[in-house]
Amino acid sequence: MTAMEPLRITEADAVRDLTAILQRVEAGAEVVIERDAQPLAVIRAAAPPRRTISECIALMPAESTATIDPDFAKDVEAAIAAHREPLEPPAWD
Repeated sequence: MTAMEPLRITEADAVRDLTAILQRVEAGAEVVIERDAQPLAVIRAAAPPRRTISECIALMPAESTATIDPDFAKDVEAAIAAHREPLEPPAWD
């Protein structure tokens, strides 16, 4: 199984070991549950919550000197690229 292929399991296997399935999903796998060899459901990690730009602006401190100018998108991309480390490091770190 490659990283892009979903894990395919039967409905009975899903019922038997849901904890193991959720652990696989948490690790990045996508799981297709099948009934009679037909896809029934897909389990994948939930999308992370996202903020709108207006919510981000509302969070800025009152004394901020930030402005939204023609280079704003470039500034945001640069800030994101500069902070790629995980927000919550894995337990083994």
